[in-house]
Amino acid sequence: MAVLPIVEIPDPRLRLISKPVESITDETRAFVQDMIDTMYAAHGIGLAAIQVGVDQRILVIDLQEEKDEDDKPIKAPKAYINPEVLSVSDETSTYNEGCLSIPEQYADVQRPASCRVRWQDETGAAHEEELTSLLATCMQHEIDHLNGVLFIDHISRLKRDMVLKKLAKARR
Repeated sequence: MAVLPIVEIPDPRLRLISKPVESITDETRAFVQDMIDTMYAAHGIGLAAIQVGVDQRILVIDLQEEKDEDDKPIKAPKAYINPEVLSVSDETSTYNEGCLSIPEQYADVQRPASCRVRWQDETGAAHEEELTSLLATCMQHEIDHLNGVLFIDHISRLKRDMVLKKLAKARR
């Protein structure tokens, strides 16, 4: 498959609200595989379609938390098409988040500790599940992308300005 170029801030496409996928086709499935290949090539754990310039409600996640006998991550990517958060917990958790569209920059982000999500897989089958821990955080981060929201929108203006200054300096 193909590794796609990743869109980085300040590209205005990252602020678009992605469109629902009307029908899941072979082209959709090929695009999902390209997204997975791109996520792995960039050493990420999640990727939204808009991050590769496609404004469709598709995201892929692979936390790679399981290890094989040689202590190498076991790849188990999942695609989420038209994902939507149905509910979130009152309890929150904080993770040090980063983003492939804001390279090498990280900040502590507080989000609901769990969320109930509905989506379709590549076959069109519907799923609904309660997600917790890092998977809940990653899902919320990626769904934010589909809604034109970046992780830096969840931190203080001062911290956001610091992240953006560090990124500008790293790009020079």
